This record gives sequence, structure tokens and C-alpha cells, in this order.
Amino acid sequence: MNYVYYASLGVAVLALFYAFLLYRNILKEDPGTPKMIELSNHIKRGAMAFLKREYQILAVFVSLIFVVLLLAMNTATAVAFLVGASFSSLAGYVGMRAATDSNSRTASAAECCGIPKSLSIAFNGGSIMGISVVGLGLSGLLIIYITLTRMLGYTEANTIQIITGFGLGASLIALFARVGGGIYTKAADVGADLVGKIEAGIPEDDPRNPAVIADNVGDNVGDVAGMGADLFESYVGSIIAALTLGITYLDGTFVTEAITFPILLAGIGILSAIIGSRFVKGKDGVNPHSALELGTYISGLLVIIPAFFLSQALFGSYRPFTAVVIGLVVGTVIGKVTEYYTSGKFRAVKAIASQSKTGHATNIIAGNAYGMQSTAIPTIVLALGIVAAYHFGGGLYGIALAAVGMLSTSGMTVAIDAYGPIADNAGGIAEMASMHPKVREITDQLDSVGNTTAAIGKGFAIGSAALTSLALFVSFIKASGISGIDLSNPLVTAGLLIGAMLPFLFSSITIQSVGKAANKMIDEVRRQFKEFPGIMKGTHTPDYAKCVDISTKAALYEMIIPGVMAVTVPIVVGFTLGPEALGGLLGGTLGSGLMLAIFMSNAGGAWDNAKKEIEQSGDKGSEAHMASVTGDTVGDPFKDTAGPSLNILIKLMTIVSLVFASLF
Repeated sequence: MNYVYYASLGVAVLALFYAFLLYRNILKEDPGTPKMIELSNHIKRGAMAFLKREYQILAVFVSLIFVVLLLAMNTATAVAFLVGASFSSLAGYVGMRAATDSNSRTASAAECCGIPKSLSIAFNGGSIMGISVVGLGLSGLLIIYITLTRMLGYTEANTIQIITGFGLGASLIALFARVGGGIYTKAADVGADLVGKIEAGIPEDDPRNPAVIADNVGDNVGDVAGMGADLFESYVGSIIAALTLGITYLDGTFVTEAITFPILLAGIGILSAIIGSRFVKGKDGVNPHSALELGTYISGLLVIIPAFFLSQALFGSYRPFTAVVIGLVVGTVIGKVTEYYTSGKFRAVKAIASQSKTGHATNIIAGNAYGMQSTAIPTIVLALGIVAAYHFGGGLYGIALAAVGMLSTSGMTVAIDAYGPIADNAGGIAEMASMHPKVREITDQLDSVGNTTAAIGKGFAIGSAALTSLALFVSFIKASGISGIDLSNPLVTAGLLIGAMLPFLFSSITIQSVGKAANKMIDEVRRQFKEFPGIMKGTHTPDYAKCVDISTKAALYEMIIPGVMAVTVPIVVGFTLGPEALGGLLGGTLGSGLMLAIFMSNAGGAWDNAKKEIEQSGDKGSEAHMASVTGDTVGDPFKDTAGPSLNILIKLMTIVSLVFASLF
């Protein structure tokens, strides 16, 4: 079946070419007035400067781990790790370039042509990121697989063990990108909101706010580069988990088929995402969310149909197909539940907006309550999905296939997620360039949908993290040579408790990092307002670069401790307490991390859209609006820093344990 691997590699390369064509077409669109171009260039320079400095720091960590793998494992695993880290970094870079080149063009399209054109540009800008993520992910895996098995003569089992190094590289970059980008964007956002909106009483994205450029840069480094690395890691992690369990737990006669199926499915998923993206077309007077949903459903359908025939052709059974469908269904349900708790169309957001009328405290209470409540249905659905995939989809291999199924349309999922920051930036440029109010109305409508799609994307990533981590966890048990995890063993219980604590400690560190960075930002914005009264009169230009520098330095410094902790804790526990305790640690981290991630992501999304609900009702500047800004500010590090970082923490700790399992 050699042709299968080369065919899938061809599809991955085709995806990258398609992304290049999209980028070239976006560059042909009108970037707007000289003022819009100037603002867009400010954002682009700030974003690319941050990315460059972040990657310089990450290069040090990657080099250190490369040397460790070289000495402790083998050259092939170390090289695979390096390729995974490089491809993940490249995905972030591509997404950042596309997003920063799309923002002013989206605003310009909104002015001349309304929602259809502006939605198309914003979504195509996001599609470049989405298609690049899956194209780079699948091509990286297949290049390593084909090189080792077809050119160097490695066995399939040895090759797949080495490929876990690729996943480790992707996970490492993803965690640092999510944490660093999240700290950057929320430090700027919190500083801009608290001083600009509440103290100075000026609108969001007002050019008089010194933190406004840093805030718009943050949308890209956190929600584009960080999110892209996150989904890149989830995507390749699910495929690696399926390959590992296919080798380990299926009958020897189906080993080749077990490897072929997820690789083919990934290739089909890429084609499905490309086709589905062509159906995203907006119409005036129609909610853009409907167009995005249509593209998602078409992509999912185009995966299900071929999976049905492939399952029978390869295995003589529909069980693998059943597992894929279960994964897609679980992902869809989690997305719908997330939408219910974070969209302004439904009860939760409306209730939080209503509670804001009685003050800041009741807004916070309502947001926390709904955030906690939102963990129930996704957790139950995930639990049922795991049981169903195991019993009806082919045992442990079925659980891994459910994760592959859930992430098979990642090209579309990432595209929709990356569309949000582009729309947000377009709104900021419209405000700063003093464009016609109708432009801001259009971009606000696109941005409001973007907030919901971003929350759905985070919920999707969290759900896939649970399935992928479980599959990798089973692989770790097998690789470490232990028979299972026995809770009556005190070492296992100790590991379980430490693991359950880690997501809370990790979240505390990242949220405090946002707070410390935001304090510096607030002091700087206040200083500029005080020392240069002409800023508020519009006669003096704020020092935007100073605020960009504050966020950059704070994010790069503060991201180090959480990243190092995620890598070192599993290794320390594995060597000191043993593999059984490490198994307990991974189980505890998965359980508490999943709950905390869902809670924080949904609470933050609900607070954000509750604020927008009040703003769209015409109550800007009211006491309820001030309370909603406070809730949004509290929710910012929840939904954009700590929450989405937790799903990477869960997977990174699991794959670190798997890579080093033989040493324990």
C-alpha cells in the first residue's frame, strides 16, 4: 500500500499550494486608505517582531531537548522532534502573515461591498492558516514515516515509536505559543479596556488609547499563531495516537490497515476542508455564522462518506467507520454546547448581561456559575463517546480513531477560528482610521460571530485533547511495561493528587502572569494620558511602540516557567516515583485539566459576548456596561491564556511520558 502514503503526501502538498493561492488572491484585494495601510503595518510589524523574539527563545529550548533526546534516546527520535517543532513554528508564521495582511482588506471590503465580501476575505485569511496547519502536519508525519520505512528500512513499530518525537516537538511549540501569545494579548487587552473604556471613557479601539496597537497585535499572536500551533499539535497527536494503538492492540494481520486508515482519513479530511471552505459565502441580512456552519457540515459529510467505504475495504468491518462518526458527533455536540453557553443568541449570555445591571459582583457571579455549569454536558458526551468508541468502534484503537475523526476537519475548524481575530483587527482599523460607522457595525457583527466560533474551536480542541490524551496514555502504559494503574497503590494515588493539582497551579501561574503584565500596561497608559494631555484632545500621537514592547517583554519572560514545568514534571515523577505514579499523575491531570479548561474557556467567552450584547443594545457607558467590561476583563485570561493552554498541557505531559517511557 505504498501508493496510499504517497497519495496522502500529495494531498498535503496540494493543501499548501492551495493556501499559497489564497494568500496571493488576498494580496490582490484593496488594502484601503493610506491611514488603514499604516495601521495595518503597525500591527504586522509588532506581530512579526514578537514572533521573531519568541522563536529565538524557543530555539534555545528546542536545542536543549534535541540534545537530551540525542543522548538519551536515538538520533531518529531527536530529528523527528526537531521537524515537529519546525513545522509547528512554520504554521504559526504562515498564519500570522496571512492574518495581518487580511485585516485592512477586510475593513476595506466592508466599506465598499458589505458583509459578503468582508466575510470572504476574513475567512480566506483564516483558511490559509487552517489549510497550512493540516498540510504541514500530515506532510511532516509522512515525510518521516516514508523516509524511515521505505528508505532506511525501519520496521513500522520502530518508526511509529520515533514519530512520537514529532508530536513532542509540536506540543512543545504549541504550549509556549499558546502561553506566550495568551499573556501578550490579554495584558494588552486588559490594559486597554480598564484604562481606556472605564477610566477614560473612550470607545474600544480608539486611536487615542496607547495600548490599542498592542491589543490588535495580541489578537494575532494569541488567537492566530498560538491557536494554530495548538490545533497543529492536536491534529498530529491524534494521528500518532491512532498509529501507536493500531500497532499495539490490533491483530497482527491488520497492522498495515491500522496505519493506512488514519493516514488516508487525514488526506480525505484535507480535501473535505478545502471543498467545504468554498461554500462559505455571506449574504447581506444573514448571520455570517450560518455560512460558517454550512462549510463545517459539508466538510464533515465529505469525511463520513469515504470513511464508510474505506472501513469495509480495509478491515472488512464498519467498526472503524463507527469510531470516526462517534468522534465527529462528539465534536459537533461539544461545539453546540459551547455555542449555547457563549453565543448572545442563548440564555447564558443574556442572563449574564441582565445580571450586569445590578453591578460588577453579580456579573462575575453569573459568569462563574454558567462557566461551571458548562462542564456538565461536554464531559458526559465525552464519557459516552469514549465508551461507545471502545465498544462499537474497535476497542482502544476505536478511541484513537474517534479523535482522528473529530480532528479530520481541522482545516475548516482552524480556518473558522482564525477568521475571528482578522474580523476583530478589521474593526480596530475601522475605528482608528475613522471610517464610516456602518463599517464598524459590519466588523462588529463579524467579530461577534468570531467570538463564538473561537469558543467553539477551543471546546473542540479540549474535547480532542481528552480523546487523544487517553489514547496516548494507553500507549504509555504499554511502552512503560506496567500492567495497569491500581488506585490502591499509594504511589499511584500520590501521583493522581499531584496531577489533579497541576492544572490549577499552571492556571494560577499563567493568570498571574497576565495580571503582572497588565499592571505594567495600565501604568504606562495612565502615564501617557497624564503626561501628554494632547492625546485625549487628538493633538498628540500616543507612543504605541512602548506598549507593544511592554507586552512583548512580559509575555516572553512569563511563558518560561509554565513551559518548563510541563516538560520536567512528568520526567521527575517518572524517575523518582516510577511509571505507576506517573500514570496516576497523567490521569489526575486529564481529569481536572479537562474540567478547568472547559469552565474557563466558556466563562470567558460568555463574559465577552455579554459585554457585546449590552453594547449592541445601545447601553455603552452605562453602569451595566461598566460591569460587563469588568467581567470581560476577568474572562480574558480565562478564555485566551489559561483555558486553551490546559489542553496542550494535558497532551504535552502525556507525550513526554510516552517518549521517555522506556527509560522509566
